[in-house]
Amino acid sequence: MRRRRKQVHVSHERWLVSYADFITLLFAFFTTMYAISTVDAKKMSDMVGSMQAAFANGEVPAPMRKGGGPGVQGAQPLAGVENLKNSVMPGSRSVLPGADIDDIKARLEARLQSQVQNGLVNMSLDGRGLVVSMREAGSFSTGSADLSSAALAALREISATLKDVGNVVRIEGHTDDVPINTLRYRSNFELSTARATNVIAYLVEQGLEAPRMSAAGYGEFHPVVANDSDAGRAMNRRVDLVVLSPKVSEREEPSAQ
Repeated sequence: MRRRRKQVHVSHERWLVSYADFITLLFAFFTTMYAISTVDAKKMSDMVGSMQAAFANGEVPAPMRKGGGPGVQGAQPLAGVENLKNSVMPGSRSVLPGADIDDIKARLEARLQSQVQNGLVNMSLDGRGLVVSMREAGSFSTGSADLSSAALAALREISATLKDVGNVVRIEGHTDDVPINTLRYRSNFELSTARATNVIAYLVEQGLEAPRMSAAGYGEFHPVVANDSDAGRAMNRRVDLVVLSPKVSEREEPSAQ
């Protein structure tokens, strides 16, 4: 007598369990993404203001009283935030307004007397303001953007003078017309820009405010003399620190937003 085999019932709808789990996880994922993408504009504004005030004043502000905080009812306004734009806006600083260019030139001539006599630094006036030129000879090695000890000493004197005034300073790098293509700098544009930014980095280390400065690299395209001799090319290899007059900076420099 044969035994009948039990028939096992196979469910063809088991995929619905996995599908339901997948949909649930997908819903949870998008709900989480939506939650973290919703930003409280008031809290974000207070946080940004706190950070700006901290960087501007060199210390962390204490914006809240007992029970208050950024974005919380009862928080007190940050001290000095309303005047923050004026304190860092290039060319319109309330404490240190733009000084007279002739006065700045006289101060720098007194501080840089030895550098001027040795031919490392040259000063002149043009329509923009005061141009302080640092020659490559004595300031940089050929094909390098690293500042020499003599250049660092001159920049320390320049920064000590410019700390007391509010003029905007534009750093411009220049080269001669001899092409350059090294592992580090593929063109004279790159070399001239690197020299300008290295000068700015050192001035910031010495205490000059970064918002007052800008960098430009002109390569070989703004020579002061013709590049038809070794002496002429040596004069064209330079970094110019242009101290802008208040009128020029107001006209040319973008306002801080």
